[in-house]
Amino acid sequence: MSESINQLYQRARKAFEIIEFWPQNKVDEMVAAVAWEWQKEETARDLVSIAMEESKMGVYEDKIAKQIGKVRGAMWDMKGIHTCGIVEEDPVRHTRKIAKPIGVVANIVPSTNPTATPSFLGLNLLKTRNAMIVSPHPRTRRSSFKTIEYGRRVLKEIGAPEDLLLCIEYPSNEKTSELMSACDFVVATGGAGLKKVVYAAGTPAHTVGAGNVVSIIDETADIDAVADMLVKSKAFDNSSGCSMENAVALHESVFSKMIDALKARGAYMCSIDEREKLRKVMWPAGHTINRDIVVRTAGHIASLAGIDVPPNTRILMVIGEKVGPEDRFSGEKLSPVLTVWKWNDFDEMLDRLKRILKFSGEGHSASIHTKRDERILALAMRTNVGRIGCNMPHAFTNSGGWNSGQPFTVTLGGGTWAGNMTSDNINWRHFLNYTIIAEPIENPHVPSDEELFGDFLKSGGRIDV
Repeated sequence: MSESINQLYQRARKAFEIIEFWPQNKVDEMVAAVAWEWQKEETARDLVSIAMEESKMGVYEDKIAKQIGKVRGAMWDMKGIHTCGIVEEDPVRHTRKIAKPIGVVANIVPSTNPTATPSFLGLNLLKTRNAMIVSPHPRTRRSSFKTIEYGRRVLKEIGAPEDLLLCIEYPSNEKTSELMSACDFVVATGGAGLKKVVYAAGTPAHTVGAGNVVSIIDETADIDAVADMLVKSKAFDNSSGCSMENAVALHESVFSKMIDALKARGAYMCSIDEREKLRKVMWPAGHTINRDIVVRTAGHIASLAGIDVPPNTRILMVIGEKVGPEDRFSGEKLSPVLTVWKWNDFDEMLDRLKRILKFSGEGHSASIHTKRDERILALAMRTNVGRIGCNMPHAFTNSGGWNSGQPFTVTLGGGTWAGNMTSDNINWRHFLNYTIIAEPIENPHVPSDEELFGDFLKSGGRIDV
């Protein structure tokens, strides 16, 4: 008989209390030991084999690369980071900041990343001296459970409390809701609708929003280089992540050349009739995406739709027609299906992008390929997203990458635009509380009216706005 949620929580809580005041060196040794196991190729192959068998989603080698890359990326971003004791001192303001863990964190894991998500977040939670209880997606429960078992074995071997990492073996919606209510904090990665369930639990939480990345390509872009990036990014793991390009917006002067370049790399442009066939199989009820096409190959999806495509087809393309629920191709698709838009006025394209994101993906990310910095800045200033990817393959850089300054993550906040607490890439920074010690400042400086309101007073109380 499986344990109750309360029993799991009590085990995790006891483990947390053991390490709550551990010093930094002991914490870092624990994190390194678990990370070393999770990034081994043999470990990754074992976990991904189970995940592929369970879900039938994604690409085997891509999932292995993701498992290894996210673990190593987490370690790189956390290298030398202090999360224990005094982490900041300000001699001028006479303050000291002490970092403190949260406690037991519920980690709600999606079926699209059943091993990389618990591994990455598990390391960030161990780094911050928190315990983690994973609630896997029922469809991929065995691979998530096995991931945690690998981590638990290492913790036991090094003398750390193995119950810092726990997993519900037989998950259900009811158990997930109970877990979220029982724990001290929740991090939930999944569909946009998940946040409603998470917040209903009444526990502080980090959630995510839908991803619907539109990649704007202007007349200054290198056609062949961009086509290479787009196909590799969009086809990676059959578009399992929210950071893959869901659409491209091509300047009219490069439209034909870019379409030809994409076709040469395995993209197939659907005709008007084929587009309708594809629509019917992707949204059979008109609004909810068909689970049987999610993260499946372009060839499989085309076959379901009755579309004959070349055997080397990696991406299906459709022309964008309308924005909003009347044309679901303008939203997130979680599949190697790419919507193509044409534009000739950049301001109009930004307005269109705003409408697209309002329908699906606001708060998440956008992409641009250009040599004009003013367009990069205009996109960033006018678009309500947390991340802008510039001249890079979005899937490999938006959630962290070796050639990208974005922090590594598996969980991308969409800010208040998406109903989330933060627009950051979620990592160790988001799993700490702080206590600030303040001591008296001798002879403090108290600012004068001139220092505070000088410009306002000089204007006679009138400031143009």
